[in-house]
Amino acid sequence: MNQVSRRRMLTGGFGLLGAGVLAGGAPAAGSSAAPSLPGRALVEKTLVAQPATLDLGGLQVDTWAYGDTVPGPLIRATAGDRLRITVDNQLPAETTVHWHGIALEAAADGVPGLTQDPIATGSTYTYDFTAPDPGTYFYHPHVGLQLDRALYAPLIIDDPKEPGCYDHEWVLVLDDWLDGTGRTPEDVLQALTSSSGNGAGHGGMTGMDHGDMDMSSPEAMGGMDHAPMKGGGDSPYGEDAGDVTYPHYLVNGKVPEAPDVLAAKPGDRVRLRIINAAADTIFTVALGGHRMEVTHTDGFPVKPQETDALAIGMGERYDAIVTLADGVFPFVTAPMGKDGQAMALIRTGSGAAPAPTVTPKELRCPALIGAELEPADSARLETRDVEVALPMALTGQMDPYQWGFNGAPYGKNDPLMIREGQRVQLDAANQTMMAHPLHVHGHTFALPNGLRKDTVMLAPMQSLALQLQADNPGDWMVHCHNLYHGEAGMMIEMRYRR
Repeated sequence: MNQVSRRRMLTGGFGLLGAGVLAGGAPAAGSSAAPSLPGRALVEKTLVAQPATLDLGGLQVDTWAYGDTVPGPLIRATAGDRLRITVDNQLPAETTVHWHGIALEAAADGVPGLTQDPIATGSTYTYDFTAPDPGTYFYHPHVGLQLDRALYAPLIIDDPKEPGCYDHEWVLVLDDWLDGTGRTPEDVLQALTSSSGNGAGHGGMTGMDHGDMDMSSPEAMGGMDHAPMKGGGDSPYGEDAGDVTYPHYLVNGKVPEAPDVLAAKPGDRVRLRIINAAADTIFTVALGGHRMEVTHTDGFPVKPQETDALAIGMGERYDAIVTLADGVFPFVTAPMGKDGQAMALIRTGSGAAPAPTVTPKELRCPALIGAELEPADSARLETRDVEVALPMALTGQMDPYQWGFNGAPYGKNDPLMIREGQRVQLDAANQTMMAHPLHVHGHTFALPNGLRKDTVMLAPMQSLALQLQADNPGDWMVHCHNLYHGEAGMMIEMRYRR
C-alpha cells in the first residue's frame, strides 16, 4: 500500500493550494505579525473575497465567495509552519477571516472590534501566524452573517509524525444554502427578529420556551424551521435543531442532483476529513455500504471507534477511515429536523448512481455523538487542579428572538476573566430547549471524559464542565456557532487579566 503524500489531496473539486514556501522574513505592513521560527516553512497565499456567481450543480446563485469557488481555496501547511495569508476585500462590506480551531496569536484571530479592525472594502490585510497543532480546520469571516454565503474553506495542518496509512484523503465540507435563491441571510435574520414578540430588544433572558409559539407556518415565522425530527423525534439534540428553512444542502459545494464524485479502487483505505460549515444545521452523515472508523475530532486523536452514522454540529470536524468496497456508494448528510439532504458519490467500480434522495440503511442506525468518544492518551490535558471555575449559562428564547450568555446578550454580559497559567473550568449550562454548538477561540478544552475539542454540541438542558489551560493571553470570543444565535447575542468575551 502506498502512503499518501502529506502534500497531496484528492478532494473532488478542491485544488491544492499553490502556496509559496519561502524563508522567513519581515512581516507585511498592516498585518497581524507572528515571530519567525527558524527551520519552519512559510506558507503564503492571497484570498480575494468578492461577489461571485457560482454553479452549485445546475443551480446558479449570486453570492460572496473567496475567488470563484465554493468551498474556497484549500490552505495546507505542516504543524509549526508560519502562515502569511493576505485578504483582498472586494466585497461591498467590511470583512475579516477567522481561522476556526487554530490556537494562534490573538491579533490574527479575526474578530472585529476585539482582535482587529474590520477590513474595509477595497483594502487588504495580512494574517501572519503560526499553526501549532495538526488537524482538520476551516476558515471563514467573523462579520455578521457572511459565513452563510460561500465564504468558507478548509484549512489542513499536517502532522509530520503521523504515519498516513491510507491511499487517499478526501475533504468533505457540509453546508446549508439559501443565498441567491430569493432570500439573503440578512433577510432571514430580519424576519426572525421582527416577527417575534417585540423584535430584537435586548432585555433580560430566560430559558427558552416554545410552548407559546405557533409552529404551523414556517413562512410566517420568517424562514424558521421547527419540523419534527426525522426518525420519530428521538434525536439526542431535541426536536428543534435549527431555526432556518434551507432549500438546499451541499457537500463540497454541490447539490445532491449533481454530486461531487470521488474515485478510488476497491480495497483502498481513505481518510475522510469532514467539516460542518453550515450556519444553522446539525447533520447526520453516513456512507452507504460502509462503517466509518472515527479517528480524530477537532484535530485531536481519539481512540478509534467504528460507527454506521455520525452526528456533526456546526463548526465541528471529524476524521474517519473507511476501507472501500466495489461499486458506487452515496455519502449522505441528513439535516436534523429538516427536510432534504446532501450527497457526494464514492465510485470504485461500475454501477448506476443512486437517486439524490437515497437513504442508506446506515443512516437509520443510531448516530455516534462526538462527545462520547474517548481521547487518545496523547491528546489529554495534563492533570491539574482547577484554579478558577466560571459559570457560563447559555440563555435565550425565540419570542422575542434573543440569545446570550449568563442572561444577557453580547455587549451586556460580563466578560469571563482569567489569568495566564490558570487551569480554568467553564461550567457550560444550556438552559434552553435548543442544541447549541459552543466554540471557544484560541484554546482547546477537555470534556469531563478528557476528550479535547474546540467546539462541542450542548443538547437542550445539558451541562458540561469544560477545562482549559490559560496559556494563550489575549481577548477571546466564546460563542454559539449557530450563526443566527450568535448574531442575536449568544457570544461572550473571555479576557485575560493584565
